[in-house]
Amino acid sequence: MASTKAGGSAKNLNDSNPKYLGVKLGNGAAARPGMVIVRQRGTKIMAGTNVRVGKDHTLYASTAGKVSFTERRKTGFDGRTTRRKVVSVLAG
Repeated sequence: MASTKAGGSAKNLNDSNPKYLGVKLGNGAAARPGMVIVRQRGTKIMAGTNVRVGKDHTLYASTAGKVSFTERRKTGFDGRTTRRKVVSVLAG
């Protein structure tokens, strides 16, 4: 006879911490040098003028100015063209 009651197993109780990804400064927002514009996994949004890429693909401003989101046509290695989002910081 069992000495303890059957308890079952808990499999889905663990949860990872939030990573707070996404766009931090919108189109037209004022950016100072070093301010994070986009936190992302992989380069979903490419860096334009006055924007640098961190080692975890974070985009941040290198000069002061206004944030501008545009699109650019990019040709892949297989010859296909795709439209990619690009973020820039324009002075002024």
